[in-house]
Order: sequence, then structure tokens, then C-alpha cells
Amino acid sequence: MKSHKTLIIAEAGVNHNGSLDLAKNLVDAASQAGADVVKFQTFKAVSLVTENATKATYQMEKTTAKESQFTMLKRLELSFEMHQDILTFCKKKKIRFASTGFDLKSIDFLVDLGLDFLKIPSGEITNLPHLRHVGAKNLPIILSTGMATLKEVAEALKILEGSGANRNQITVLHCNTEYPTPMEDVNLNAMLSMKEEFGVNVGYSDHTLGIEVAIAAVAMGATVIEKHFTLHREMEGPDHAASLEPNELKDMVTGIRNIEKALGEGIKKPSKSEEKNIPIARKSIVASKIIKEGEAFSEANLAVKRPGTGISPMRWDEIINQKAIKSYIIDQQIDQ
Repeated sequence: MKSHKTLIIAEAGVNHNGSLDLAKNLVDAASQAGADVVKFQTFKAVSLVTENATKATYQMEKTTAKESQFTMLKRLELSFEMHQDILTFCKKKKIRFASTGFDLKSIDFLVDLGLDFLKIPSGEITNLPHLRHVGAKNLPIILSTGMATLKEVAEALKILEGSGANRNQITVLHCNTEYPTPMEDVNLNAMLSMKEEFGVNVGYSDHTLGIEVAIAAVAMGATVIEKHFTLHREMEGPDHAASLEPNELKDMVTGIRNIEKALGEGIKKPSKSEEKNIPIARKSIVASKIIKEGEAFSEANLAVKRPGTGISPMRWDEIINQKAIKSYIIDQQIDQ
């Protein structure tokens, strides 16, 4: 997953509300925002959750309270045929299609669909059969680590590698699975801890409100950024409220690309844009009073002033006590 720029994944997730038209509108918005990838979620509710499973608090707040998690997810499924339509539309809009598979059959379907990487969601990081299945697919992997300890991440990586995955092809995303994530719970430095501990590419799956944390993650070395987005936060559905709207997604992409430019190559040297300012901002050794030929230079008759087109003040000690080979007037640059 490592490249010359941050891979920006616009997470449509289930914000299509089960509608193919809405899914295509999300693809269009992600493409216009400049994201690299638009990602959905592939699952069959019957394989994902029991029929009496309760919903998370944030899901209850934005969906019918009496509705079970199973019923909610059932109406948010994308059929396999809809996936093909969305993939075709992504090609038209010149944006990469991706999806997170939540069960083994869904993973197989996505591989057959031709995805160029597989995403393991945070909830599956302790699912050994799921990890083995993904690890055996011989594709780059993005592993989200919400709710996980460092030990659990290590165990997941061990399983993935033991199943055939190459660690160099695994990107580990720091993540917090509260929607939205409170700022005090972000713990962005944990991303760097995992990079140091495991020697993997790292990134950040952001569930905070706003865009600043995702941009900060890029400045810290994230190679992948994933962020939920929606057409409108007030829409009904479990994830809309903690998602970016299209204009915010575009601002995030712009901010990330600006940070990438600002990070530079790491060599400390004058930039092309500032080279012209060197003689203007720096100084030269000049006469502070009239100096006659043969007179010794001293702190009493020399000064340091702009512009920096003459002898550098770094040669001050060398010039002091030399005898003037000609006369100088006040503010004239010393040139011997």
C-alpha cells in the first residue's frame, strides 16, 4: 500500500442506505473530492449477526430504537449485482472501488470481483477464521485496529503471515470505534507505536468530527487515511452523523495533499522560492565610520548590515585587525 502519496479512502460504508442510486451519488462525490478510493461494506446480515443482537448506542440514536441490529443490517445490504453496477460506475468516474468483506463468502466475492486490496474491519481482528481467509488471498491487506490491544494486533499479524500474507503488504490502521470519537480518545501516537513495534506501514481510520486529526496523521507518517463520508449528516442511518459531507471531504483531501507537499524531501537547504531572499535578508560587513587606507579594522569602525551581497559576518574574526587596503565611507561594504 505504500506509495509516493497518502492513499485516501473515502468510506461510503453503509451510507447508501441500501439504494443503488445513493451509492452512485456517493461514488460521484468521492471522485469530485479527489479521493483515491471509495469503499463500501459487503456482508450478508445472516452471516454477520444473530437476529436478536442489540445495536451500538450511536446506532440507536440514528435508527429506529426497536429495530434489531440484524434488521438494520439486512436493509443496508448491497446485493452482489449492485456491487458490479457500482464497480462499473467507479471506473466511469475514475476512482478505485473497494469494499470491506465481513464474512468469508463476501471476501471470496470481492476477490472474484477483482479488488486490488482487502480490508479487515476492527471487529474482525480477533476472528481467527476471518484472518486466515484474508491472509491466504495473496493480496495487500489493510488491517483496522479499533478496540484492540498491541498484543491483539501482534496476534492478528502473526495469523495473517502464517496464512501466507507478506508483512510488507500489510498496512495497519490505528482506529477508535466510537462514532464520533472524542478527541481525548484519539491517541494518535499509538499509530507510531505500532509502526515501531511491528515494522509495518501504518495509517489512520478516523471517526472524529472534522478533518484536522486525519491531516495530523499524515504529518506523522500515515500512508493510508480512511474517513466516512455522506451526502448529508442529517440522513437516517447509523453512520451519517459521524461522517463528512462532500465539501468537507474535499477540504480534507486538499489539506492532506498540501501537507504532503509541505513535508518535502527532508534535506535542509534553501528552497527555490526563498533563494532570492538570501541577499536581502542576510547581512554583510560594512564600515560604521570613515576608514582610511592602512587603518586597522576593529569593532569600533565595522558594523553588520543588510544586504548580504558582501563579506559574510561569519568572517568577522578574520577581518578584525586586518589593515584596510583602501579607504571606506560609512555603510560601504568591506571587500578585501
